[in-house]
Amino acid sequence: MKLGLYDAILHDRPLADALAVVAANGLTGIELNTGGFLPPVHVPDVDAILEDDEARDAFLAQFAGTGVSIAGLNCNGNPLHPDPAIGPAHAEDVRRSIRLAARLGQTRVVTMSGLPAGEPGGTRPNWIVNAWNSAALDVLEHQWDVAVPFWQEIDALAREHGVRVALELHPQNLVFNVATIRELVDRGGLTNIGVELDASHLFWQQMDPVAVVRELGPLVVHAAAKDVRVNPSVALNGVLDNSFRRLSPDEPRTNLGGDEWANAWPSPSSWDFVALGKGHPTEYWTAFLQALHEVDPEMLVNIEHEDTELGREEGVAVAAAVLLAAEAARVAADGATPVGDPAS
Repeated sequence: MKLGLYDAILHDRPLADALAVVAANGLTGIELNTGGFLPPVHVPDVDAILEDDEARDAFLAQFAGTGVSIAGLNCNGNPLHPDPAIGPAHAEDVRRSIRLAARLGQTRVVTMSGLPAGEPGGTRPNWIVNAWNSAALDVLEHQWDVAVPFWQEIDALAREHGVRVALELHPQNLVFNVATIRELVDRGGLTNIGVELDASHLFWQQMDPVAVVRELGPLVVHAAAKDVRVNPSVALNGVLDNSFRRLSPDEPRTNLGGDEWANAWPSPSSWDFVALGKGHPTEYWTAFLQALHEVDPEMLVNIEHEDTELGREEGVAVAAAVLLAAEAARVAADGATPVGDPAS
């Protein structure tokens, strides 16, 4: 297995410095953001790499001698967003990332399924949380009618380029759990669409990531290591707490495309993203890695740092220590060759 880091947390520095942080923490892979909600900070010349071999080779040369190699591309966004300033741009980022992956010798592109409007002509995405009434099922049927043709197109492009597209099971997307990824794959007859198993969003939905890995098997093609801590406020507001605050233009905020922005997190929060070990112990992550290894011994598992209680490098170090300890425990139990061993 290859253990690495998703590079978004290190977008504040050049690629060379980001690679140094990854290597210093004993990791060997870096997942590069290539569009969607975030700009491709560490891959600024996407168009040139797609067209010019010299540009591609110059980009790849930056990894030589660092001990770190590319471990997948990431363009998380909403490619089904009904706003013409958001959906088409994110959709094109998915297409470009697939072509870019092939140019860079990569076989995994991470993104999200997306979420359409709830009806023809709608202008806002509509996430049906609990379809207890017939009208909600009508909304879902419309959304599947939008999603399936798009993902059939992406599936064909991915197949053409020898790439698997890994959908993060992320709430506020049409695909967010076992039932919905199976529905998309079955409705579309898809062959090159699978799952990025990000444990964090499963934890707060009260799902078990290990059980999900074992249930989906080969549909799991990539993984993210991020933890969640459930807080006492969950007893009052539940995991679907919507007490977010709109950030004003004079506050630091992240643009999500068009005129959409990330909001301030609820406070007190029902749950938080935290570094590995702060929500679940090393033993859990050992079981998580074992389940992934059973699916694919070459699985790429990348830390995603979104713990606001820790600094950028501090959070990466905390998460890496737990992930490496979990992998060492998995290997010891398996009697296998450790990650990084020359014999591996």
